[in-house]
Amino acid sequence: MNIIWLGHGSFRIEIEDQVVLIDPWLTGNPMLAEDQHAAAVAGATHILVTHGHFDHITDVVQISKDTGAPVSGMYELAQHLTAQGAVEGMAFNMGGTIGIGDKVSVSMVPASHSSSADMDGARPYMGNESGFVIKGDGRCLYHSGDTGIMADMDWIGDFYKPDIGILSAGGHFTMGMREAAYAAKRYFNFKTVIPCHYLTFPLLEQSAEVLAQGLPGVDVVEPQVMQAIVL
Repeated sequence: MNIIWLGHGSFRIEIEDQVVLIDPWLTGNPMLAEDQHAAAVAGATHILVTHGHFDHITDVVQISKDTGAPVSGMYELAQHLTAQGAVEGMAFNMGGTIGIGDKVSVSMVPASHSSSADMDGARPYMGNESGFVIKGDGRCLYHSGDTGIMADMDWIGDFYKPDIGILSAGGHFTMGMREAAYAAKRYFNFKTVIPCHYLTFPLLEQSAEVLAQGLPGVDVVEPQVMQAIVL
């Protein structure tokens, strides 16, 4: 499995025979140079969306059209993106599990955030915000989506037993590094933790040092944009 950070909350996950993009944000993403955009989405086979905010879905429809990758996510959000021209994937909901290819499964789990999309001066509701549990290559990955600490992490950790955690940890809009460390230690038994949704703007946390200090014995990897984390 290759986990490639595209900056902010965006990831490229190369797993089994699939290339899965999660919340791919290109336009206006200060972490991802324009000359990296094509490589970031090349060969995408599927797109997952966690919620409707601009820094998560701005480019999804165009990427889907360009690559042919179907878009899956929360029922209302997935239907909205399909109506905008994205290739139709699977509109599902909390507790549901879908297959991507023959070997990868994706389960939708709760997050604690908000979800709306900017449309013609309004911000319509886009269904509940979510996270994902992705299984493949003999690994189990939990992508928290944008979230604060929540009690649901207890059953997510106990039921799915993910060994890899991608955790929003920039603070202000999501958990900060201290909160992410607390959640990882209390609710999960991760071997590897990768922070995200940080560094992008001055408002967000700029270092994962506090996260690493709070998780002794866990491999806390500070991702580098477009550099594969091989697990």
